[in-house]
Amino acid sequence: MAIGSTLKWEGQQLATWYFTVAMVLFGAQLLMGLIAATQFLYPSFLFEIFDFSTARMVHINALVVWMVYAMVGAAYWLLPDETGVEIVGIKLAKLGFMVLTAAVTVVVLVYILVQYGPADMMTIWFIGEGREYIEAPRWADIGIAVVLVGFLLHVFLTAIKGERTGIVTVLMADMIALVGLYLCGMGFTDSISMDQFWWWWVIHLWVEATWEVLVGVFAAYGLIRIIGANRQVVEMWLWIEVAMLFGSGILGMGHHYFWIGTPEYWWEIGALFSALEPLPLVAMFIHVTYDWGKQSGIAKGEGEGRQVIANTPALAWFFSNAFGNFLGAGVWGFFHTLPQVNIYTHGTQFTSAHGHLAFFGAYATILIGVFYLAVQGTNNITRLRATFDSKMAIILINVGVFGMTVALTISGYGQVLVERAQLGATWEAFFVSQDALWFVQGLGWRLVMGVVTLVGFIYLAKDLLSTGKYAIHER
Repeated sequence: MAIGSTLKWEGQQLATWYFTVAMVLFGAQLLMGLIAATQFLYPSFLFEIFDFSTARMVHINALVVWMVYAMVGAAYWLLPDETGVEIVGIKLAKLGFMVLTAAVTVVVLVYILVQYGPADMMTIWFIGEGREYIEAPRWADIGIAVVLVGFLLHVFLTAIKGERTGIVTVLMADMIALVGLYLCGMGFTDSISMDQFWWWWVIHLWVEATWEVLVGVFAAYGLIRIIGANRQVVEMWLWIEVAMLFGSGILGMGHHYFWIGTPEYWWEIGALFSALEPLPLVAMFIHVTYDWGKQSGIAKGEGEGRQVIANTPALAWFFSNAFGNFLGAGVWGFFHTLPQVNIYTHGTQFTSAHGHLAFFGAYATILIGVFYLAVQGTNNITRLRATFDSKMAIILINVGVFGMTVALTISGYGQVLVERAQLGATWEAFFVSQDALWFVQGLGWRLVMGVVTLVGFIYLAKDLLSTGKYAIHER
């Protein structure tokens, strides 16, 4: 990603290391997703060589880990810029990156080469904990926690030493929640319901509270850098987002409690508050865009010309976030969140449809935008313009992910009709629904759209690697 680096801060150089690993894991996630999608349609594909359960596990965990890498990198990128000082303890921060990357590499190799083990403590410690989305073996789980605590200290010590803007203050607050919630998922209990209860504190509140605030921080920082957005406006919406996400986010987590033995009052609470989560970030984009357009019009009327967009690809990805977050987390999330609907759609491809568009729309889009900010800063480019590759990347990836979402929604609809409505949610009904025409055709189109997404990723990687070489360094 770095060609002819001219970075002033070592923290930003470290950020590019995180971004590079994030892109590698992003590619691995897509590749594993294609393998799993193929095996869903053709079970004999790689039979007894590479299990579907392993491909799915690596696909999901690579998604989580590449986004964590990108978020840590993005924090290291903006911290020196916002505070005006170098990352405190930068050498330890670099060591933390190396330890984390070595651990992730070992874990992925174990997932792929060993795949599974006996149901004993050896498996839990050295192969995988078997807890969906956070399946890292125990040793790696502890290592990740240690690295996250170190990251928290780097953020706080740097912010204390330098200038504390509103963006930095929100980042500091969110880091406490990010690290603290991860620790909630490290314990085990004898009760499956209680274990699931605490497990969701990691899965939901990590993703739908702390991650949402993080991408809000990155969006606020990026909009200031790209179009000169008013700092007071974006920071105002950041604080509103904090209030709503840590209020509605915790209560909205109730939509995961419907069927695990918790009280029925979570039906109403979970259904209502989970719908509010995407609103602040979308509102920030609307407000900033309105102000920017208004200022551009005034400037043009006064003969000063239109305001300059400092980084066109990054802005395009940021605005993709506004639409993707609203559709994926908002519309598709609420689509099957009401308990009266969820009782039929729970555990079907409706959930997968929501998950694909929500993760991409709410998080991947912003993080890719930050990648472009890093390319611009690393290569000292005053104005970064869109290239053919960057346009193809954003078109193909957006079309691919949205196409997968629609295809999975159709499959989920067929699944609900056959498995739940007609045949009563029995095991026999589950297997019968797998042969339903709409279900199979939807999964076929999911595979096709997955290929489209992978091609878009190739364009993206090519553009990120070559932009610094071909961009015009304006002055």
